[in-house]
Amino acid sequence: MPRYVITFSKKGFIKYTSHLDMIRLFKRAFNRSGIFLEYSEGFNPHPKMSFAQPLSLGYTASGELLEFDTKDVFDAGEIKIKMNSNMPGDIRILDCVQIEKDKKSLAAKCCAAEYRIIIPYCGELPDTVEKDFLAQDNIPVMKKAGKRKEEKEIDIRKMIRSFNITAKNNNIILSTILDAGSNSNLSPELLIRSFLDFAGIEADREDIEVHRSQIFM
Repeated sequence: MPRYVITFSKKGFIKYTSHLDMIRLFKRAFNRSGIFLEYSEGFNPHPKMSFAQPLSLGYTASGELLEFDTKDVFDAGEIKIKMNSNMPGDIRILDCVQIEKDKKSLAAKCCAAEYRIIIPYCGELPDTVEKDFLAQDNIPVMKKAGKRKEEKEIDIRKMIRSFNITAKNNNIILSTILDAGSNSNLSPELLIRSFLDFAGIEADREDIEVHRSQIFM
């Protein structure tokens, strides 16, 4: 059966839609569009559809990836048009391509993601703060892990692939590429917490915006 990849954006209030609800939303949109998905076999069959990386609640995005198998062959452009007509306005299908089937899923191939983090701040940061932050040999943070969600200290320095700071309109903008995947994964939340502590910035988490712009394979 044919396999396709959709690139889509997620903005506005729909950023508060959970990952599980996003799965349900896409399932319904496929059904309404007359695009019937291939299902797995066994006692609990499920549609062959998966996101490259789950997007955290409250994040916006402009380059999310969804791969899926269909029962019939469709024109990729037709899928884009049909899906856009059945999606809420805050989700737009930007592209759709047919790909060759591979044993590895997009989730397994994913290695990094690019984020834009906006932190409200009216003060002035030292000119060297970006250099000084990256100059640290280790950036230790506490992370909850395991079934018991016990906190343990991890070093996130090697998980930061790039990091840039700009100031604009009483905001600090962090542009960063972080490890994202099954082998190594760094949540932007840990980076935010670490940077705020390092720079001595007090900011409410609910006022900080996080946007994922790209996923790298």
